[in-house]
Amino acid sequence: MSATLTALLTAATLVAVPEQATFELPAPTGSHDLGTRQVRLVDPARDRELMITAWYPARAGGEPFAPYLSPVSAAAFDQGAGAMGLRAGQVDWGSVRTHARVDARPEGRWPVILYSPGYGSLRTLGTTAAEDLASRGYVVVTVDHTHEAPFVEFPGGRLEVATPPGDDRLVTGLATRVADMGFVLDRLPSVLGASADLSRVGMFGHSFGGDTAAELMVTDRRVDAGVDLDGFLAYDADGTRPTRAATEGVDRPFLLMGSPGSTTDGRPRTHLTAPAWGAFWERSTGFRRDLVMSGAMHYSYTDVQAFLPGLDADPAVRALRIGTVDPERSVAAQRAYLAAFFDQALKCVPQPLLRGESPAHPDVAFVR
Repeated sequence: MSATLTALLTAATLVAVPEQATFELPAPTGSHDLGTRQVRLVDPARDRELMITAWYPARAGGEPFAPYLSPVSAAAFDQGAGAMGLRAGQVDWGSVRTHARVDARPEGRWPVILYSPGYGSLRTLGTTAAEDLASRGYVVVTVDHTHEAPFVEFPGGRLEVATPPGDDRLVTGLATRVADMGFVLDRLPSVLGASADLSRVGMFGHSFGGDTAAELMVTDRRVDAGVDLDGFLAYDADGTRPTRAATEGVDRPFLLMGSPGSTTDGRPRTHLTAPAWGAFWERSTGFRRDLVMSGAMHYSYTDVQAFLPGLDADPAVRALRIGTVDPERSVAAQRAYLAAFFDQALKCVPQPLLRGESPAHPDVAFVR
């Protein structure tokens, strides 16, 4: 699985260059300029180190735009190109830049949103969503889970790679992830200072990262709202081994977003079709919504939706990863619903978009 997720390379707008392609990520839609910084955190109690990236509204200066991947990470990323239907060396990952300036001066004080990637995946693949939320007035912190991610680059170019999983890797992995995210919350005041308003905290994640968001909300009252993007809420694909979050539910706002192509029986993942989602839905007492995006696949809820259509990928692999949904509509819908949900949950701004289907996003249906 790690090889598959390592291959989630990046590109929205293809630009032809000799021998290699390069690309641009979709521009954020909010009004704020962006800054970013990468920070190594060490948890001595667990003898564990993490890398995080903070994205935040900033006072734009002359700082350089941050790379999507450093040269070291780009080379590691490229080793899994085949899983995305791409050839090794086909894309110049190291040339891609984000829309955030390195260590730009933070401006203002904003709610905090955490992001956790899918199992065996990288925080990099949440960049498009993180940048957009930050541009709308949030501090977004993306986290890699060391030794589960295919690789994590630490200062000095040191790579820590995935270790062989144990027999019950998902149970152990979820507990480790929850501890990771709680530790990150503990350390954010020293990392972000006054720019982070830790009285208002949300979390979202893709796949196992979304399950991590729900699980953290069960155990940590600091998290006020969560989003699960096509996760299982279970330790198996059939949902017969639900997580604690699924069996107990949560009492704060939560958004589920599923895809038609991620269940074992081919039906859309919703609280009406997936047993663990159904249990979570019935036991949750806070504001909740369940959305499904027509034509999407599992990796539609990552940067892959934005960049793979612009690359010369194998058509069959592309369809398997991101389906048939229109890429621009998919990215726009995800950004709109994430922002609406967190604006309502963390900023107390009512959102008509959350009341029902919208002609602006025809691929998204509400499941009731």
